[in-house]
Amino acid sequence: MRRREFIKLLGATAATSGFLSGAARAQQSGKFFRIGFLGLPTADGLPERTDAFRAGLRELGYQEGRDVVIDYRWANGDYAPLAARGVDRQQGRRHRHPWHTGRAGCPAGHHGRSNRGGRCGDAIGVGIVSNLARPGGNITGSTFFQPELSAKRLELLKEALPNLTDAGTLLNLANPMNGPVLPQMSEVASSRGLKLHEFDARSPDDFAAVVDAMATKTGGFVINDDAVLIAGAPMIARLALQRRLPSIGFLEYAAAGGLVAYGVNFPELFRRAAYFVDKILKGAKPGDLPVERATKFETIVNLKTANALGIELPTSILLRADQVIE
Repeated sequence: MRRREFIKLLGATAATSGFLSGAARAQQSGKFFRIGFLGLPTADGLPERTDAFRAGLRELGYQEGRDVVIDYRWANGDYAPLAARGVDRQQGRRHRHPWHTGRAGCPAGHHGRSNRGGRCGDAIGVGIVSNLARPGGNITGSTFFQPELSAKRLELLKEALPNLTDAGTLLNLANPMNGPVLPQMSEVASSRGLKLHEFDARSPDDFAAVVDAMATKTGGFVINDDAVLIAGAPMIARLALQRRLPSIGFLEYAAAGGLVAYGVNFPELFRRAAYFVDKILKGAKPGDLPVERATKFETIVNLKTANALGIELPTSILLRADQVIE
């Protein structure tokens, strides 16, 4: 049941994705444009996001195969640099040009030649830009509020479980975005009388052991935005349910079987990425295009999971839900 479309932004916050991918480079080649799309998951991960990007291009009049070619590079959950083809702006000569996704998917190497647009979980906090209004250099795009987002999830977990004393946070410690996230979560934990335990999972091979450890040491956990964890959401949610462990995470997590989700509407951000591509293709300098803050946040409650865990969620959470899975 969809109950409302928007939730107010939390405080004054800065900023991909946990998971980010985006149009990192767009150059003209002959009669069409080649757009570079760098993604941290596998090629078949989260197709609704790439579909939203394509839809955004179509809405602006671009047709794949006629006006644009999208050149995908997938990291398969690895944060090592990505490499992709470049296209010479003048004669269409092909040359090698490194593209990177670092800092939770934020484009790295942003002082290079590529014109870039993308999404970043905390564009200022991780040093990608120093000013959202005029980012400068050759990078722009969308940013959301990863540290505050994770902290808000911890607050919701405590609200859902008033007697909770030990909470876990599930992270991929290979992800540089954890730098700004952990202090914010620790501050909330301290103010709510919670002891926060950190758990590291860098591949699906880690999930079972980590969930077992969380079930032993905590009464519930927050899963953070990360390409590996997002792709593994169904497995993590299934393991948590088997161990009768309440959990909260990104929007896809509730649909996969998590108890509650709070997060950014990423398909909307990917659709909006087409706007930046269009502007750059028409000659705008990326550094002159303001970095946009995410404005659409949603709360999803999975009552099926709540019933399976024997949890009666408070009315305050149910009333704020945009969607309830029954």
